[in-house]
Amino acid sequence: MSEQSSPPPEGPEAFRTPVSGVDDGAHRRIGPRPLDRPSVDPAQAAEFARPQGVTGAFTPPSQATNGSSSAQLAPPPPEALVSAFRRPDRGSELRLQRPPGEVPLGEQPAVEPVFWAADAERDPWRDPGTGAVLGPPADPATKSATGTDQSAPGGSGALLSVPELLFGRRVKPLALGALAGVALLLGVAGGLVGWGIAQLGNPLTSNVTLSEVEPGKERAPGSIAEITKRVERAVVQIEVRTGQTGGLGSGVVIDGAGYVLTNNHVVSAAAKDPAASLKVVFADGTKTEAKIVGRDARTDLAVIKVSVSNPTVVQLGKSSSLAVGDQVIAIGSPLGLSSSVTSGIVSALNRPFQAAGEGQDPPSTYDAIQTDAAINHGNSGGALLDSTGALVGINSAIASPQDTGSIGIGFAIPIDFARRIAESLIRDGQVHHADIGLNARSVSSTSTDGAQVQNVKQGGAADKAGIAEGDVIVKLGDRPIRNADELSVAVIERGIGETLPVQVVRQGRQMALQVTTQSD
Repeated sequence: MSEQSSPPPEGPEAFRTPVSGVDDGAHRRIGPRPLDRPSVDPAQAAEFARPQGVTGAFTPPSQATNGSSSAQLAPPPPEALVSAFRRPDRGSELRLQRPPGEVPLGEQPAVEPVFWAADAERDPWRDPGTGAVLGPPADPATKSATGTDQSAPGGSGALLSVPELLFGRRVKPLALGALAGVALLLGVAGGLVGWGIAQLGNPLTSNVTLSEVEPGKERAPGSIAEITKRVERAVVQIEVRTGQTGGLGSGVVIDGAGYVLTNNHVVSAAAKDPAASLKVVFADGTKTEAKIVGRDARTDLAVIKVSVSNPTVVQLGKSSSLAVGDQVIAIGSPLGLSSSVTSGIVSALNRPFQAAGEGQDPPSTYDAIQTDAAINHGNSGGALLDSTGALVGINSAIASPQDTGSIGIGFAIPIDFARRIAESLIRDGQVHHADIGLNARSVSSTSTDGAQVQNVKQGGAADKAGIAEGDVIVKLGDRPIRNADELSVAVIERGIGETLPVQVVRQGRQMALQVTTQSD
């Protein structure tokens, strides 16, 4: 009867190998488990066993597997392979190769040395069944001088200084200061060297002291700069606002009481709208309200008044003393640019000019001074000065294709004519002009150029003088008449009640008549 085997141990005891059949409790090194070799099935052994007569791994070439002599076996291996890989002789020592000095397996002591301490009964590294538990650090000796554990989660140690943090704990403050001083000296030396190289490498730069600017040159009397300095404060900008719209123009102060001469078309919108705003802006930026004294649509002139003390007044000159080619200066606010100065010459004198009136105002007609000084929108009402700085004209209009701007053809109302209109407006607030009571149109033929009478007002000056419809007026007084504009200008420049000789062409014959002007 076979001996009944005890059940296999469980837990840590399964990893211990008793020595001599007795566990001495010293926790010896774990030994190998005993081998369990089951019995071999005879059928499988017969199937997978070596053939009869074969005793080793290498069979002679004359033998065949399973007793068959027809199979072609591989040639025998070389003698060197057989000698290297064959089984050792039965009488030789059977052991694995070990490092030099290692004790052979059969010579090991019966009792193995202790591998771990006796208090490692529940060591998780030795017992797979032990649960994972966070414990103290591996080295229990890491404690501070005060006895506190420096590696504990809640502990705090001494803070490091900047030298200790950057250079460790072996740097003296004196050495750190010396290092900083050396770095500063190196930086200064490098900057000086770089500056020197830069100065030597650029031949265009050098140390230089520029001479001081000399005082401004003396401007000769009569120069444009000198005239502008004297007169620009007498030229003002005029602003008109009516509802959401507005306009800009220029004007000239002609009297110390604050009277400003300008064009009618500059202030006509303010005259027709009681709610309109009319302001004057002086060269120094002072802005003040203005009132309309009077305006004359037929000559495109108007006078406004501002309440200011001691304004700069322009000196009035004589337009009759001008000659074609004389230098002139225009001052005004073209396109809203106040106190703008342009210069040119007199291009023509006594140029008959007629412009359409503003709104329902009649056309304006006058003998204009033509100039090539640049005049644009906003110059209207500004000053045209001669070479002495005296006012010789009021800038009024420009000729340009499709109203594109100045092309060097500007027109100004002569001051000799404008002075008479301004005096009448300041005195009476209105102006009456001479009239002969007819309408005419320009005609030109191979023999005659003049103004042909279209109709005659009954009871008027022309009717009383015997001028009939269809007559062509070729001369009024001492002025030749070449078109209807010249006739209008020749009449308006005369005084009321003045008797003038008139030459007309009637049915090819010239006739001399006398006409006495009437008030319009």
